[in-house]
Amino acid sequence: MIRYSIDPERHELIATWGTGEGDLATRIATVPAGTDTAALMRLARALTHLSEAAWHTYTHPASAAASMKPNSQGWRRTEERNSFDEVPDAITHPNLPQDGMLDIDYSPLVESAHRAGRVLHTLGNADLTATVPAETATELASVETAELGDLTGRARQAVLLSREGASPVQVAAADRLLEQNPFGPAALFSEIDPTAAAVAAAHWLAAATEVTAEASGHSPTTVVLEADNIEALPHETPTLVLQLLEAGASPYDAVTSLVRHALHIADGLLPDPAGLREQLEDLDDDLAQHTGPDTDPEDTGLRLTPLDPKRPAPDLLEDLLTGIHGCWLLHEEYDEPDNYEDEDWDDEHAEAHQDRSHGHFAQLVREAAATHHVRLV
Repeated sequence: MIRYSIDPERHELIATWGTGEGDLATRIATVPAGTDTAALMRLARALTHLSEAAWHTYTHPASAAASMKPNSQGWRRTEERNSFDEVPDAITHPNLPQDGMLDIDYSPLVESAHRAGRVLHTLGNADLTATVPAETATELASVETAELGDLTGRARQAVLLSREGASPVQVAAADRLLEQNPFGPAALFSEIDPTAAAVAAAHWLAAATEVTAEASGHSPTTVVLEADNIEALPHETPTLVLQLLEAGASPYDAVTSLVRHALHIADGLLPDPAGLREQLEDLDDDLAQHTGPDTDPEDTGLRLTPLDPKRPAPDLLEDLLTGIHGCWLLHEEYDEPDNYEDEDWDDEHAEAHQDRSHGHFAQLVREAAATHHVRLV
């Protein structure tokens, strides 16, 4: 989302946003010296909340909700997304106090627009009054652009967000990048929505495990765990995704279900009470020794989600790509088990060999991914 701030020295309203490669900033407006700084800060806060609410409709689309019935979560998400059209009028004609009373809109997005409009009404600055509506229109347009799978311009801030769904356009773009480099090019993190990138990465991880399983004799769902014996890897999440795929889930469903679960936990919800009950029952004996006033939660091994709830989709993408790296490690052990033991290689020789090994493994994975491409689409 955009963060708006005030530069009190230059008397400017500034917008900043992340891109995956660093943050960008732009000046929205310059105000006369002596303008009420506290009021300007309230304006910046309202605009920041407006951006946050707008991007929440992107990360929590109605299409990812379980129901669209009246007053259901999906219905409320649809209503909030439809409120984009109300923002311009709320800024230019905000609800103002009357007889000591103030109407508050149910929509977080529209209410943020009313708050911005009330500050503009108080300031009475013609330039700000003209500039802020144009600025909010630009920000809302960036959300709409991201929804279409185009993450250019301001819509690039979507590469830092976790979304419950994934654009087919973005999944296809991620798939093309992974075809170029199955180990995961940097562009996955700077050009692609991370949930969509993780969907494609799950498909390519499955291909990598098939290649590695054939060479090693291990089952596809255990190869990343076996690779952890060679190099420390975050094997839990890739293994969970592989198990979901083996059980019949598509890469889309496996990834979005994990991301959605983590986002609900981040929102303070309990998304799977029955699953939590089963988890606690399975760990009943262990809980006895991990319960007490001096217990460190990090020592219990209990997690509500395997992902980082603050950034679940990027976290999942990183783990899946690490899983592909782990597959290569294990594949190399069986494909060329004695490649370092019988020769005294210098760094240059070793690096050249690793490049050849990477290239060979990548080509095998490309062939496996192409064979099973239907599971991605």
